Amino acid sequence: MRKKLKIVITAILTLSSTLFFAQSHEINGTITNESGNPLEFATILIKGTKTSVTSDALGKFKVTSAAIAPVLIITQFGYDTKEVVAKDHIIIIQLVQENNNLDEIVVVGSRNPKKSKLETAVPVDVVNLAKIRNITPQTSTNDILTYLIPSFNSSRQSSSDGTEHIDPASLRGLGPDQVLVLINGKRRHTTSLVNYQNTVGNGSVGTDLSAIPASAIKRIEVLRDGAAAQYGSDAIAGVINLVLKDNVGFDANVTYGGTSRNDGQTTNLNLNYGAKIGNKGGFINLTAEFNNREKTNRSQNNNLIIFDQTSIGNGNGTLSYDFANDPAQSRQFDDNLLAQKGLNRDDFNFQIGDAKIKNIQGFFNASIPLNDQIEFYASGGISHRNGTGYGFRRLPSETENVVFSIFPLGFQPELNSVVTDLSSSVGFKFKFGEWKLDLSNTIGENKFVYDVSNTNNVSLGDNSPTDFKAGNHSFLQSTANLDVTRLYKEVFNGLNVAFGGEYRFEKYKIVAGEEDSYINGGAQSFPGFSPLNAVNENRKSVGVYADVEADVTEKLLIGVAGRYEDFTDFGNTLNGKLSARYKILDNLFIRGAISTGFRAPSLHQQYFNNIATDIVDGQILNSGIFRNDSDVAKELGIPKLKEETSRNYSFGVVFSPTKKLHITADYYHIRIDNRIILTGNLGNDAYGDPVPALRDLFANYGAQTGRFFTNAINTTTNGLDLVIDYDMNVGEGKLNLSLLYNYNNNKVDDKLNNIPALFIGQEDVYYGPQERSLIESNTPKHKGTFAVNYSLSKWNFLLRNTYFGEVIRDGFPFGGIQKHNGKVVTDLTVAYKITPKIQIALGANNLFDVFPDRQIYENSYFGVFKYAPVQMGTTGAYYFGRMSFSL
Repeated sequence: MRKKLKIVITAILTLSSTLFFAQSHEINGTITNESGNPLEFATILIKGTKTSVTSDALGKFKVTSAAIAPVLIITQFGYDTKEVVAKDHIIIIQLVQENNNLDEIVVVGSRNPKKSKLETAVPVDVVNLAKIRNITPQTSTNDILTYLIPSFNSSRQSSSDGTEHIDPASLRGLGPDQVLVLINGKRRHTTSLVNYQNTVGNGSVGTDLSAIPASAIKRIEVLRDGAAAQYGSDAIAGVINLVLKDNVGFDANVTYGGTSRNDGQTTNLNLNYGAKIGNKGGFINLTAEFNNREKTNRSQNNNLIIFDQTSIGNGNGTLSYDFANDPAQSRQFDDNLLAQKGLNRDDFNFQIGDAKIKNIQGFFNASIPLNDQIEFYASGGISHRNGTGYGFRRLPSETENVVFSIFPLGFQPELNSVVTDLSSSVGFKFKFGEWKLDLSNTIGENKFVYDVSNTNNVSLGDNSPTDFKAGNHSFLQSTANLDVTRLYKEVFNGLNVAFGGEYRFEKYKIVAGEEDSYINGGAQSFPGFSPLNAVNENRKSVGVYADVEADVTEKLLIGVAGRYEDFTDFGNTLNGKLSARYKILDNLFIRGAISTGFRAPSLHQQYFNNIATDIVDGQILNSGIFRNDSDVAKELGIPKLKEETSRNYSFGVVFSPTKKLHITADYYHIRIDNRIILTGNLGNDAYGDPVPALRDLFANYGAQTGRFFTNAINTTTNGLDLVIDYDMNVGEGKLNLSLLYNYNNNKVDDKLNNIPALFIGQEDVYYGPQERSLIESNTPKHKGTFAVNYSLSKWNFLLRNTYFGEVIRDGFPFGGIQKHNGKVVTDLTVAYKITPKIQIALGANNLFDVFPDRQIYENSYFGVFKYAPVQMGTTGAYYFGRMSFSL
C-alpha cells in the first residue's frame, strides 16, 4: 500500500511540475536580417494561438508558451514569412528579404515605423541599389535614378562653367533646389555652386548626388509628394533619401567602359567592407570608390570651319577664318597646306561634350548599441573631384579677346575645378519605455576651387599668364535635430506620434582669385572673383514640427503634420499637411494628400555675384550677376528676395491583384508662387540690341549686361505617375517586369511678379522665352521605362527601354524654337556568376547610339554645338564590362 501511494505521489508531482514548466516556458530570441543586423517591429506569433509579441530596436523579443516546443511564425514587411520550432530557450531567427522590394519598409513619407511602400498615404519609390547595382549600366547615383525614376531627370551640360562638373537634376520638372536630399533620414547639404549658364535649373542650387558613392548606398527612397510640413524647406517637389549600407562582409567591383566614338572612357573601382561590432547588432560599414571619366567631344569640329588658305600660306603671321552654313564647303580645308605650316585640324578643334571628371571618395556608416536603451550611430564621408571643362573657342581674328603673340591660332579655354565635399552625422537613439528619442547633429561643407588654363587676360598683353587661380566658393551647413516618436498600438488600430525640433546654421563664402584673373576684364572664359565679389555671410533657422498618423480603422489611415520655421534673414513660415489612405478592398487602396510648402531663398541666391563671359548674338560679352542688395539692384528697382510658397495636391490608387503584381497610379498638382529665377541679360532689348542707358550703368561695374535673382514667376505643375511591377516564375528562373511612366506639365503664368517699372514692356528681356522654356519644355513631358529582368541559375539578363519624350528649346532672341522628338534608349546587360562569389557582366547603355535631334543652325553657335544636352544627353552608346567579387 505504501509503495502504491509513493508511485501516485511521484506521478502527481511529476505531472504538476510538467504543467508548471509548460505554463512558464519562456523563449528569448533575436530577429535579424541576412547580414545579421537586428530587425525591429517583426511580429512573432505562437502558431495556433493569439499570443504575439513584437521585436524591439535590437531585434529582441520575449514570449511565454504553454507548449514545450512551440511553433513561432515570424513576419516582417519586406521579408519572407518564416516558421520556427522553438526547442531552445534562447534562439536567433534570420529572415530573408523578399525579391519584390515594393513591400519594403520606408523611412520617408511616414514616420510610422511599420509602414511599407504600398501602405503609405503618398507615393514612394524604392530602388534597392545594393541588389541592382552590379547589373545596371550606370555607375553614378544621378545616372542610375534617371533610368529608374521616371519623374527624375538629369543630363550632363557642356561649356557651362561649374555646371559641367555637377550635373543639375530635377524631380517632376521642378528645380534642383526644390527637392530635399536626406542621408539615413538626415538633411544633406547643398553644393556651393549656382547654376547660371541657362541650363536646366537655371538660377538654382542643388545637392550633388555624385558626391555620395553609389557603392555606399543600400537603397534609395524617393518620396514623390510635397513634404515641407514634415521635413522643412526645399521639399516642395519631394524627398530623396539615401539609406547607407549596413551589411557585413566584403565586396569589390570594377567597371571599365567607353563610347562608340572611342572617347568618354570610364574606370570605376569600389570596395565595401562591413563588420559586426559587439554582440548586440552593432556594425561598421566602409566604402572607398575611385571613378575616372574621360571627356567626350560632340562638336562639329573642323567640318564647318573654312580658313583663308592664302593667309595661311603667305607667311604674313596672321590667320583669318570664317564660319559657313554649308558643310560641303569644308572640302576647301587643305590638310596638306596645314601640314606645311606644322599644323593639323586638331589645332583648330572645338571641344564640346562631357567634361573630364576624376572622383576619389570614401564613406562610412556605423551603429553601436551601448545597452538595451541607448544606441550610438554615425556616418559621413569625403569626396574629392577634379574636373576639366571647356569654354568657347576664341578665334585669332578676335583681337579684343586674344593676345596674338601667345595664341597665334586662337585658343579654347579650360576650366579646371577642384570640388571637395565633406560630411558627418553623429547621434544617439534612446528608448524610454515605448518612447523613442533621436538626438543628432549633421554637418557638411562643399568647396569649389576654380583654375583657368590655356587662356589669357588681354589687358596684360604679351605679359599675360596662360593659367590663373580664379578663386573659390564654399557652403557649410550644420543641422541639429531632436526627434521623438511613439507608436500607440492600443489607440485606434495604431497611432504614431512624432514631434521634434531643428536648429540649422549655414555659411556661404566667395574668395577672390589672384589679381591677374580679374583685373580689367580678367581671364577669358572665366574672369576670376575679385575682392568686390567676396562674400562671407551666414544665417540661422529654427524649426519645430509635429506629425501624427493613425490607423483610425483597419481600412482608414489619416495623417496630419505641421511645421513652423523661423529664419534670421527672411522671417518665419507655418505649413501643414493632411494625408489619408482608405482600403476599399484588401488589395485596393486609394490615397491622397493636401499640403502647403515653402522654400527659403538660399544664401547663394542672395549673395552670389560675379562677372562671367557670355555669348550674345555671336558676340562675347562680360555679363554680371549682381547681388539683390547691391547698389545697381537698388538703382534698377529689383525687389528684395522672399520665400517661395507652394500648395500640393495628390490623389492615387494602389491595386495588387496578386501578391506579385502591384499597380500604383498617382495624380499631382503643384502650385508655386513667387518662384525665384535668374533674369535674362538686362542691357539688351527684346531683339538683343544694346540699350545704351543700361550698358552705361553696368559699365560702372565692369560689365555690359546684368542679371539678378528675383521672385518673378508663379508656376503650376500637373502630372501623373504610373508604376506597374510584376514578379513571376518562368521555368526554373525568376522574371520581373516593370513599367514606369511619368507625365509632367509645367506652366509659367503669363504675368510676371514685381517687375520694376523700368522693364514694363520689356518682359521678354526680364524673363524671356528662353528662360521660360527651361522650365516649361526643356524636360520631357512624357517619360517611361519598360524593364525585363530575368535570373536563371548563374545568369542574369536585364533589358530596359526608356522613352524620353519631346522637348522644346527656345533660343530667343538669338536663336529659334526647335522641337526635339521623343526617342527610346535601350540598355542591355548580361551577367554570369563564375562562382558564388565572382560575377562578370557585359552590357551597354544606349545600345543603339541614340542622340537628341541635331540642333537647328541658329541654336548651334554657328554649327559647333551639334546636339543640345537634353533627354538622354550627348554621350551616345556606352559599352562596359564589370567584375564583382563578394566575400
